[in-house]
Amino acid sequence: MNDKTILQQLDDVLEARKSEAADKSYVASLYAKGTEKILKKIQEESLEVAMAAKDYDHSNLEKDKEHLIYEVTDLWFHSLVLLAHKDISSDAITEEFQRRFGLSGHDEKASRSDS
Repeated sequence: MNDKTILQQLDDVLEARKSEAADKSYVASLYAKGTEKILKKIQEESLEVAMAAKDYDHSNLEKDKEHLIYEVTDLWFHSLVLLAHKDISSDAITEEFQRRFGLSGHDEKASRSDS
């Protein structure tokens, strides 16, 4: 049994893809193209999430729900690719969520040094 979360398992796969050939792995091809290409994919996926949310129709709830989940999963995946490319694990993100948990959004924003 694997005690790692799905995000930790993805971290492992994304790290392993760093040593793969770009013509053999989609993720390796993104790494080879660099940060700008990864950011472009995140931008594309963000737009697809926004469109899926905008088109969410409660009369076709199950289909639209599945579509939105699919698109958000693509966005998260490409965000994880970016993090791995920058040598940041998903644990850093979950730790930041933990830090913010129970903290008012207004308070958290006010605590930032750049606000």
